[in-house]
Amino acid sequence: MLKQRIQDDMKSAMKGGDKPRLGVIRLLMAAIKQREVDERIELDDAQILAVLDKMVKQRRDSINQYEQAGRPELAEQEAFEITVLQGYLPEALSEAEIAAMIREAIQATGAESVRDMGKVMGQLKPKMQGRADMGAVSALIKQLLGS
Repeated sequence: MLKQRIQDDMKSAMKGGDKPRLGVIRLLMAAIKQREVDERIELDDAQILAVLDKMVKQRRDSINQYEQAGRPELAEQEAFEITVLQGYLPEALSEAEIAAMIREAIQATGAESVRDMGKVMGQLKPKMQGRADMGAVSALIKQLLGS
């Protein structure tokens, strides 16, 4: 299970004295625990992937903001956190794989315009969660459906 792997990595980071990595893993465990407490459930791997995906997206947004504000040291910290978090995500899909999956979903749903985008995203999200930047996927769908 993914949660067990994260806990094991946290223990090894503690033993190895890898404080930067340990800090990121603790943030991840706190986010998982927060969601478990809020929803009163034990998260499965798919739900943990959703938490990871959200954390990576937040950090990408922060990098953009820090770079615009002229704070490269903070942007570097966020980039480091992304690399640690991506270690728990499944292998990313290539652009060709993403495009093929989108075309397949458009055919399967019979989508013809941007108004049908929700159907396409609904079919793609479970397959792509944690494996692709859903913002980029959304933009590509709009492009293919002829915004």
